[in-house]
Amino acid sequence: MSTALTETPPLAAQIRRHAADLIRLAIPVMVARAGMMTMVVVDTLVVGQYGSEDLAWLGLASAAQSTMFAVLVGLLLGTVVMTAQAVGAGDRVATGRIWRQSLSYALLVGLVCTALSFLGEPFFLLTGQSQELAAGGGRLMEVYGYGMVGGALFTTTTFFLEGLKRPLPGMVAILVANLVNLGLDWALVFGLFGLPELGAEGSAWATTLIRWGMAAGLIAYVWWMPDQEAHGVRQPGGGWRAGAEQRRLGYAAGASNGLEASAFATLTLFAGWMGPLALAAYTVGLNLIALPFMSALGLAAATAVRVGNAHGAKDRRETALAGWTGLGVTTVLLGVAALAFALFPAEIARGFAADPALIAITVSVVSFSAWILIADGGQVVMAQALRGRGDTWMPTVLHFFSYFAVMVPLCWFLGIRAERGVLGLFEGIFVASVISVGVLSARFAWLSRR
Repeated sequence: MSTALTETPPLAAQIRRHAADLIRLAIPVMVARAGMMTMVVVDTLVVGQYGSEDLAWLGLASAAQSTMFAVLVGLLLGTVVMTAQAVGAGDRVATGRIWRQSLSYALLVGLVCTALSFLGEPFFLLTGQSQELAAGGGRLMEVYGYGMVGGALFTTTTFFLEGLKRPLPGMVAILVANLVNLGLDWALVFGLFGLPELGAEGSAWATTLIRWGMAAGLIAYVWWMPDQEAHGVRQPGGGWRAGAEQRRLGYAAGASNGLEASAFATLTLFAGWMGPLALAAYTVGLNLIALPFMSALGLAAATAVRVGNAHGAKDRRETALAGWTGLGVTTVLLGVAALAFALFPAEIARGFAADPALIAITVSVVSFSAWILIADGGQVVMAQALRGRGDTWMPTVLHFFSYFAVMVPLCWFLGIRAERGVLGLFEGIFVASVISVGVLSARFAWLSRR
């Protein structure tokens, strides 16, 4: 009788348990991540209705600031990993110290991003953009820069709560932010309610104001949450040296995110060389991919927490199951989004543009993007699964290979040399994403057998 009670449950039952736990943790995170991207999509929708030229400026500025923000998010990723591992080890008090250490680091990273944001126009000119595109994009970059510190503080506090398996406050903050963003966008872009008509710049100001509001709200929640004392929230951090391991985890993730985001930003520059219309179409297409990708990021964050908990408890089998379950659930969910892209490309394109010429280009991009979603979402989940078990730099190396060694030259060849235009850029993204999920999965499988 006792032998039966200690038998390992069947594999199918274990997978169902992992999937249920993953989805329960991931749903608020997915909503939060998708909510972040929904704000970007709403910005694109509103500015696209305002004018194609403003949409091109927005696309150029968004590519640069998104690259910086991706690096920022990666640098702060050590917060969720260290918090999850502390929870897995049963050390609740350590989690508050981890959060306090992350706040000062987030402030520093945000200030660096703010300073870099003022170099937008000269950077765009240096990369071969026209004077008009560089000036418009550079002006928006400055506005985005004012909100980088707020974005950093919000991100690290969200990571802390996700590490505690409390993603709901971050989700609520994002939902409220989306409602505010919709109203601010229309008011500031078109000049409603007596406000000035700012075009794309109004959309950037809306983003900046909202980032600061979310940061203030979430920090206040953590400071006054009922069990803040048990988690040591108000206890002083351990200083700069105490956060070394936390930062070390973030260095690799920041480099990896930066490599991937800068590779996509390079494609934005390629699209800019093709002209404002091509740049606008690329902006729409990339935002459409990014929306379901943010859901994959939510699943990836939940996977990292699940893997981190199991790895912290030194359970090799559970660590492997948590990673593979994350990949499987992501594949199924993104398959549904891919089906919608394949069936309704024209309807989706018309929602993002008023210019018939822009709609015509965007339809083919939307249709092809269905092929990209599953591979792109799978690769981010496997990268986070590796980091959840403490494998820091190898995902960065593999990302460099997939996105810089493969995607950038391939997209240049297909889009510019072979004259396949914007569609050629997305064909290159698809090939790189398939390679990326393949090599990352192989790495996780190898580590799981060790």
